[in-house]
Amino acid sequence: MKYCTRCVMPDTKPDLFLDEEGVCNACRSFERRKEINWETRKREFFEVVDRYRSKDGSSWDCIIPVSGGKDSTYQVLKVLQQGLNPLCVTATTCHLSDIGRKNIENIKSFGVDYIEFSPNINVRRKLNKIGLTQVGDISWPEHVGIFTIPVRAAVEFNVPLIVWGENSQNEYGGPASASENNVLNRRWLEEFGGLLGLRVSDLIGMEGIEKRHLIPYSYPKDEELSRVGATGIFLGYYFPWDGYSNALIAQANGFVTKSTIVEGSVVNYENLDNCQTGIHDYFKFLKFGFGRATDITCLHLRRGRITREFAVDFVNKHDGKFPWTYLDVSIEDILGPLDITLDDFIKVCDRFTNKKIFQTDARGNLIKDKRGNLKKIKYAE
Repeated sequence: MKYCTRCVMPDTKPDLFLDEEGVCNACRSFERRKEINWETRKREFFEVVDRYRSKDGSSWDCIIPVSGGKDSTYQVLKVLQQGLNPLCVTATTCHLSDIGRKNIENIKSFGVDYIEFSPNINVRRKLNKIGLTQVGDISWPEHVGIFTIPVRAAVEFNVPLIVWGENSQNEYGGPASASENNVLNRRWLEEFGGLLGLRVSDLIGMEGIEKRHLIPYSYPKDEELSRVGATGIFLGYYFPWDGYSNALIAQANGFVTKSTIVEGSVVNYENLDNCQTGIHDYFKFLKFGFGRATDITCLHLRRGRITREFAVDFVNKHDGKFPWTYLDVSIEDILGPLDITLDDFIKVCDRFTNKKIFQTDARGNLIKDKRGNLKKIKYAE
């Protein structure tokens, strides 16, 4: 297990590579931002949104997928700033927090039309359990629904343009920016949809789930997408994306944060809407040896806000703690509705833990402290 010499991200992260100088491709990608003409990108954004703006005011100008988080709050503000009339669409989170509800209501107070789609809760809980036990992701249905439900809304209401937030690949603006082949298709969506190898069709027959139960998690047909011309852009391609700046802008416009650092994190403004997020992030730690604290610390480190020495100490202190609570909700209260006991949960955790990353005893058993926390074989230094 090697760590980037510039940030503290390990090479166990999927799709992360260290070059001959030991610097990861995420740091190199951020470094190349200095070469981007952001004024040109901004003009490109204006051109794209003007192209898709409703000419007669008979329809919405675009759809914005919103969770109520800092980034989607920023997205809505940015779009409203351009004089657009958006339809905001929320795919309901798995276990919505009180703070999450407040921040959703805050977005609605901006004066936008808003739809919240809540899938069948009984089916959702089955999907949470299947996601946890089959692929180690309790939030699997949410991550799929984030991409399918807004696109279904685009087809249903005949609104072609979808404005996403951060461009995780940081390489292109999205189909709407292309002169050709600018329509979303199933393949493009599946690339970003977080399926983790578990296809929606695989779920039929599990836990009594039928095809009709999976409509919210299924992409529209390609011919439907083509008929509407459904397409998308990433704001992070047109404007230099920074979660901290987004949080400050959101807070200045009514966004509510936690009074203390979020469990497993290093800040109080990130991932405030879903009480299951602590479990989701913990499984990333079990599989790859890093968690949310590493993610956020690296973002600040690349922007020069902290030193690498501070980052190493901060990550080693906060990352990968057993998720006894999240947003002050106990793990039993989170697992209870899914009919999962704490003992069963720990067994699932152990099954997904990468023993090449964590310390074990002579018998191959994972070494844990009295709080159930694991010990990595190698930490960033």
